[in-house]
Amino acid sequence: MAVDPGFCGAAEGEAPVLLDVTRLVALRWGGRPATGIDRICLAYLAHYAGTARAVVQHRGVIRMLGAAASRRLFAVLAAPSRGVRLRLGLALAAALARGERPRPGSLYVNAGHTDYDLPAHVGWVARHRLRAIYLIHDLIPIRHPDHCRPHAVRRHTGRVASALRHGAGIVVGSEAVARDLAAHAREARLRCPPVVVAPLAGAELPRVEPGPAAGDYFLCVGTIESRKNHALLLAVWERLCAAQCDPPRLVIAGRWGTGADGVRAALAASAMAGGRITIVEACDDAALAALMQGARAMLMPSLAEGFGLPMAEALALGIPVIASDLPCFREVGQGIPCLLDPHDVAGWTARIAGFDRAAAQRQRRIDALRGYRPPRWDQHFAQVDAWLTTLTRPAAPADAAPGPGRRPRAGRRLDLGTAR
Repeated sequence: MAVDPGFCGAAEGEAPVLLDVTRLVALRWGGRPATGIDRICLAYLAHYAGTARAVVQHRGVIRMLGAAASRRLFAVLAAPSRGVRLRLGLALAAALARGERPRPGSLYVNAGHTDYDLPAHVGWVARHRLRAIYLIHDLIPIRHPDHCRPHAVRRHTGRVASALRHGAGIVVGSEAVARDLAAHAREARLRCPPVVVAPLAGAELPRVEPGPAAGDYFLCVGTIESRKNHALLLAVWERLCAAQCDPPRLVIAGRWGTGADGVRAALAASAMAGGRITIVEACDDAALAALMQGARAMLMPSLAEGFGLPMAEALALGIPVIASDLPCFREVGQGIPCLLDPHDVAGWTARIAGFDRAAAQRQRRIDALRGYRPPRWDQHFAQVDAWLTTLTRPAAPADAAPGPGRRPRAGRRLDLGTAR
């Protein structure tokens, strides 16, 4: 991905973007598969790595790496290999011991929901007079706290409040999130910095030949947690098994997450695990692409979402989608997916049972999928880059972090959902 030299520091005398890679350091150190937010952070890394400086946070200690150290760290994060912990340690050790001082007025970009609720972070941004840009992926812990741990609710509430109070700008991936953010700002009586709505892109999954089981299963992709509503799918498959002698299989690709104990217990009690229902916990891009392209359809019965990357990825591959009728899915799906009430077990059962029975219906679906225009990362960054050039520099130096209850300075405009 090309970087616009007009603001990112490629031009002589321009301050480089300061890219927070804390989340990616944790991802590579832990060796875990990338989640949706991780994938977005990797896209930001690919876009800005050519000229950016790396920022790493750890328990309130914040360091900006120099140009050479940033390049070394970016290379490790972009292409992990054997011995990644050793390489990370070598890339970080000397740089974190001293770090460098950010240039006042620099753009700081945090796409990973990382630690900007902490006073140390707010103070660091203020001391160096940075223009902090935060990508808020969703407000699910705030709008739907019953699906999240109390600690996660507190942290995300603090992050969003900090972004509203102290951010120079906020990036969101959908109009649905922009509306949630506007509603929360009103409820919290906080003014808002400029906001840009720049749709997110899914992974560019390879096109592969489906396996021998192609066509006999439906696929659900995502962490197994309460808000993803896997309980509905278990209820649907109980009905399908009771009504059909040879019902289709269900493949769930995702790790076990928050609030999944009920689903785990229900799956064990149903006797469908490993037979009619298969859980695939570890799945790289190649395996995911094969699963998607062999599926009869993607199922997304979520109760709350901010964007829905698996929907965009499936539609880009020409895979039909049956999903909950949520605002973000209406946006991402462009009118193509079948959208249903996420509480309507009978409706989902009937739709899945009757899927692909009529040839004319199949052809209409194929024609619709051909018209899908997936969001692309170059489009996302074209919007973000152009918008960043409109953000003004701090008007005056800040000697200390604003207090937790301090209101933003006068003149900061409310621009939710209008900037592009």
